[in-house]
Amino acid sequence: MSDFGQLVFSGVQPTGNLHLGNYLGAIKNWAALQQHYNCLFCVVDMHALTTSPEPKDLLRQTREVAAAFLAAGIDAEKHIVFNQSQVRQHAELAWVFNCIARMGWLARMTQFKDKTGKNSEKASVGLFAYPCLMAADILLYRAAYVPVGEDQKQHLELTRDIAAKFNADYAARIAELGAAIARPAGGAEAGTKVCDGFFPLPEPLMPPAAQRIMSLRDGTKKMSKSDSSDMSRINLTDNADDIAMKIRKAKTDSAPLPALVEELRARPEADNLVGIYAALTDKDKASTLAQFAGRDFSAFKPHLTEALVTKLVPIGEELRRLLKAPDYIDAVLAKGSARALPKAEATMKQVRNIVGFLPG
Repeated sequence: MSDFGQLVFSGVQPTGNLHLGNYLGAIKNWAALQQHYNCLFCVVDMHALTTSPEPKDLLRQTREVAAAFLAAGIDAEKHIVFNQSQVRQHAELAWVFNCIARMGWLARMTQFKDKTGKNSEKASVGLFAYPCLMAADILLYRAAYVPVGEDQKQHLELTRDIAAKFNADYAARIAELGAAIARPAGGAEAGTKVCDGFFPLPEPLMPPAAQRIMSLRDGTKKMSKSDSSDMSRINLTDNADDIAMKIRKAKTDSAPLPALVEELRARPEADNLVGIYAALTDKDKASTLAQFAGRDFSAFKPHLTEALVTKLVPIGEELRRLLKAPDYIDAVLAKGSARALPKAEATMKQVRNIVGFLPG
């Protein structure tokens, strides 16, 4: 039996122009998780092909995401930082999962429907099936946990469904080979090991101040790198003056900050700015409102700007320094991929045997 322990898998697609939403929604949380778990941090460059990027852009953006990991405090010596395409087993396991997942499961995926709208028949097969590749990313390392935001929970649920169906479809073969993963039993038998199928059902890790970071120009729309207005987002490469200007001009309403979180629900721009401050300062919205209730945004925004500058400017400076050394970034990714490869192959060797492929 194999037991991969408390392993965390995290991935970011290299689509360029990382911003505050990427930092608060993922990277900040990862820097904290690495103190408690064994982590794999992946630049999922194969996923990026669903957006048909120019090859030179994909190369540049892959390096940018890897540099952002390092600049934000990810330790590439203690943990594994790599890019997906250098570990071929991701694609191999994705094909197996393409044959496990059901068309109806994928058709119900909200992000696919949002991205394609009424033009789903013109969408690529890759865009439709990429949740199977996402499941392969996670389950290839039999990860126990995956950091996710609210808008990513559906993908993790699909990953669990795929894992459960694989375990059920091949239950007899898994038992015959003694290939089930071990997990600690609870209750009266705590400490003993029980078999739970070949793949675990990974659990979500939600960041403490989990919330979607919205546009600075429209609190009903998610902060996005694709928004035509640069004023809608805080980029990780923005300097202190850029940040101050964007927060000063960020859309708000005329009412002072309320005392209760419930009162933010009808005020999307206020809710967004309070949420950003809470996440940056490791507080919740309630404690943030307790500090600023009754004050106008003209009094609140300088505090928000200070928090952003304190957190992001050092990251931006280090990010710009790293981007001037592409050979170093490539070396980090190559080393990480070489460390990930044996773990990936250990899983795929068993998967090939389970599904009935001839040994190579």
